[in-house]
Amino acid sequence: MHRKIIRELRTLLGKDQVQTAPEECACYAYDGSGGTAPPWAVLFPRSAAQIATIMQLANQHRFPVIPRGAGSGMTGGAVPVQGGVVLVTSRMNRILEIDTDNMIAVAEPGVITGELQQALAKRGLMYPPDPASLKFCTLGGNAAECAGGPSAVKYGVTRDYIIGCQAVTGTGEIIRTGVRTEKGVTGYDLTHLLIGSEGTLAIFTRLTLRLLPLPEARATLLLLFTDIGEAVGLVAELLRAGITPCTLEYMDQNAIAVVRERITMPIDAQTRALLLLEIDGTSETVAEQLHRLRAFLRHRPVQVRMADSETERAELWQARRAISPATFQLKPDKISEDVVVPRSRIPDLVSFTMELARELDLIILTFGHAGDGNIHVNIMLDRSDPTELHHARQAKKRLFARVMELGGTLSGEHGIGTTKSSFLPLEIDPPTMALMQGIKKLFDPNNILNPGKIFPSQQGDGKHS
Repeated sequence: MHRKIIRELRTLLGKDQVQTAPEECACYAYDGSGGTAPPWAVLFPRSAAQIATIMQLANQHRFPVIPRGAGSGMTGGAVPVQGGVVLVTSRMNRILEIDTDNMIAVAEPGVITGELQQALAKRGLMYPPDPASLKFCTLGGNAAECAGGPSAVKYGVTRDYIIGCQAVTGTGEIIRTGVRTEKGVTGYDLTHLLIGSEGTLAIFTRLTLRLLPLPEARATLLLLFTDIGEAVGLVAELLRAGITPCTLEYMDQNAIAVVRERITMPIDAQTRALLLLEIDGTSETVAEQLHRLRAFLRHRPVQVRMADSETERAELWQARRAISPATFQLKPDKISEDVVVPRSRIPDLVSFTMELARELDLIILTFGHAGDGNIHVNIMLDRSDPTELHHARQAKKRLFARVMELGGTLSGEHGIGTTKSSFLPLEIDPPTMALMQGIKKLFDPNNILNPGKIFPSQQGDGKHS
C-alpha cells in the first residue's frame, strides 16, 4: 500500500517534492521534544492546491499527514507517532505583501519568523511575537502552537497578531477565515480556533498579520539578586507600580551558569537570580519609565546593570535565547515544561521546584517570561539511569499538580502534543474535552491530520514523557 501511495504522490506533486530515502525520512522523524518516529515519506508542497490534493488522497487511503514547520516544537507535535507522511511547508516561504498604510502583512507559513521581522524593520514596522527560536522557526509553526516569547508581557502572543488565514482542512477543503481590517465579527472566529490547534484541524497556507510601528527607543537592563525569592517576588510588584517593560525575563542560578561565558557584562559570583528587563517606546516614554524604575529599585537589594550599546544588548539576548540548548552541559536529557501561573504565584512555583530538586536529587532550572508568569521548568536527567528517569517523571507529575493548585495552566506557548496529553484532564473537564474532540471530528472526520496529539485517548511514544 505504501508504494502505491508514494507513486500517486509523485504523480501529483513531482518527484522532487517527495522524499522516501531512509536517511531523508530520519531528518523529519523528530522535533525538539526528543521523541522520534519515522514517516513513510516527506512531502514538500508549494501551494494550497497541492496540500488540498494531498489531503484528499490521504482521506481516500486513510494515511496520516503530519504538518511540520522547522521542527522546533518542544512537545512532539511534529513527530509522526502513527506513521504516515510529514508535510513540510519550507518551500512555501514567500512574504506576499507588506501594506505599510494599513500595517498588515501577508505571508506563507514557511517564512522564518526572524526574517519577516528583519524585512519589516526596514520599513519601520514590527511583528512582535519573538520566540527564542525566531532565527529558524516558521510563521506556520508559530501559529499552530500559538507561540509567545519575551515580548508577550507587553505585546501579547501569536493569536493577537494573526487576523486572517487561508488553510486546508482535514478533508482537503481550502478555507479562508478572518479579515484584513481592525474590526470584524462576521460569523464564528475560526481564525483563532485554528491558532494553537497544533496541526490537528487544518494546515495553514497563508497568514494575514497585524503589524505595529517599530519603537524609536529602547533600554535594556540586568537586575542582579543574591536571593532568588527577592527576584521572583519583585515581578508582580514592579508591574503594579506602573512600570511597563516590553520584556521581563527571569533566570535562576543554574540558568545563569550555563550561559555565563556568553555575557561580558559583569555578574557577581554571589548572584542567585537575575531579571532581564527591557523598556521601549518614544525617547520620552523610555526616559520616564527608567526614572520610575530607578525610584522603585532605590532601596531594594538589587544591583542594576544597563546595556551601553546595541552590541551589549544583542549579547544579552543571545545568551537568554541560548539557555535551552546550553542546559545539555549539565545532563544529556531533559524534560522541558512551559507552565504558567499568576504573576503573584511565581515565588510559590519557583520555591516548589527547588524543593522538588532537593527531594528527588535532580537538577531543575527555572527561567523564562516572568512578566506574564510563563516559567520554563527544565528537569535535567540521564534517561539511561532508571532511578533518575523515574524521579524526573515524578517531578513532572508533581509540578503539573502544583501548577493547577496555583491557578495556572500546563502550557503557555509549547502546546500539548504528545508530552502532555495524558495530563490534559488535570485542566480540561470531560464536557469541554468532548466538545474539543467534536470540533476535531468536524474538521477532520477520518483523523488524518496529526493523529495521536493533544487528546489523552491518543497516546504517542512513551519516550516523549
